[in-house]
Amino acid sequence: MTARPFLKWVGGKTRLLEQIRAVAPRQYGRYFEPFVGGGAVFFDLAPDRAVLNDANLDLIATYSVVADNVEHLIDLLVKYQVGHSETQYYGTRTLFNEDTVEHVMSPVQRAAAFIYLNKTCFNGLWRVNKDGDFNVPMGKYKNPKICDVENLRAVSQALRRVTFRAGDFNEAVMDAGRGDFVYFDPPYHDTFTSYTAGSFDENAQAALALCAHNLAARGVHVVLSNNDTPLIRKLYAGFHITEVQCTRAVNSDGAGRGAVTELLISRVWR
Repeated sequence: MTARPFLKWVGGKTRLLEQIRAVAPRQYGRYFEPFVGGGAVFFDLAPDRAVLNDANLDLIATYSVVADNVEHLIDLLVKYQVGHSETQYYGTRTLFNEDTVEHVMSPVQRAAAFIYLNKTCFNGLWRVNKDGDFNVPMGKYKNPKICDVENLRAVSQALRRVTFRAGDFNEAVMDAGRGDFVYFDPPYHDTFTSYTAGSFDENAQAALALCAHNLAARGVHVVLSNNDTPLIRKLYAGFHITEVQCTRAVNSDGAGRGAVTELLISRVWR
């Protein structure tokens, strides 16, 4: 079975995989994804060697548990599947947030809670407040698939050739060298950015662009996704820019939902 994303993630690239493949390098060394999120591009490309990073520490910890302890994780998720209810959801959310301070959950217990909340929350939206607490209400799903056993086992196999990092995008790619491939899928400019307790403002967008330019200058293949805004076009002057149409389901502004234009920004050495 081919592994596919095991989490819901706002901004996931499942619908743009064909377009991303079209601009990706044909051959490369290591694959780096500093904003891995749900990992749709990683699972689609299935690279031999990869470095996956995210600023969301629980997300990376969950990936690590799937790689190293998938059978215990499956056992816990089956129990969540059987007991799913409003009471269980909000009780799990409270325990998950309190555990950030109290640390009473084991890594596999916390990963199971993370997956359960992700699979059953409203719109699969992982959002935290300024204190870092997950605060999304329960979604109205009749029979959410909380535990996909076959896919989790396939994902576990795929993740065993991965190095995990958790933190800043610059540090995630600091050892990327000539012939490696970096795909950036950051929080988009001028849209939702509350995946972690921090924010990804215009200064962060500028820092990311500088990082991308520096990587390209040393022979690293770079592909990046972002909103089509004047700032983003300015920051990536000199890169190849392709407009793509993407359906966006979550946006605080109703006009921002539906089909929108995004950019695929690339500097690939053929």
